[in-house]
Amino acid sequence: MIASCPEIMAILAIIKSVGLEDAWLCAGTLRNFIWNQLSNKAQALTTDVDLVFYDPYLSYQETVELEKKIKTKYPQYDWEVKNEVYMHIHTPNAQPYQSARDAISKFPEKCTAIAARLNQDKQIDLFLPYGENDILAFKVNPTPFYQEDPERHKIYNQRMLKKNWKKIWSQLEISYFPE
Repeated sequence: MIASCPEIMAILAIIKSVGLEDAWLCAGTLRNFIWNQLSNKAQALTTDVDLVFYDPYLSYQETVELEKKIKTKYPQYDWEVKNEVYMHIHTPNAQPYQSARDAISKFPEKCTAIAARLNQDKQIDLFLPYGENDILAFKVNPTPFYQEDPERHKIYNQRMLKKNWKKIWSQLEISYFPE
């Protein structure tokens, strides 16, 4: 499905050309694309372009500068560039992530924990730590990481209310933590 979309393939090529270690297109960019495809909705990207990578040698300020460069060079996309070395500080009771894959596996929802990149042979590598069942079945469930902490339960529930995904994809089945 991803390989059949020229725009996604172009974004993957851009990400590869930037030359970052452990870099992935991920999260809502791919999740929303798949849900739109399965719902016969427009194929165009409906969200920002989520680029995550892991580089412990790149400072936070250098990461900000990198995002600016990417946005300037490829302004046709709304880039969100995150060095996962620093992202654990935005999540309650989280230890530093060890890689981009580690961080992706700790995204709030299983259906959002999806990533793709081009390998050296220009083939797509997919990372789906919880498999494809939830995303293909329009199910939204918390990842084990979000299940294990009451503070994260609140964040997850608030996120579900804020996102209002059922307005776009009415067939979604969204799980919530009890209040």
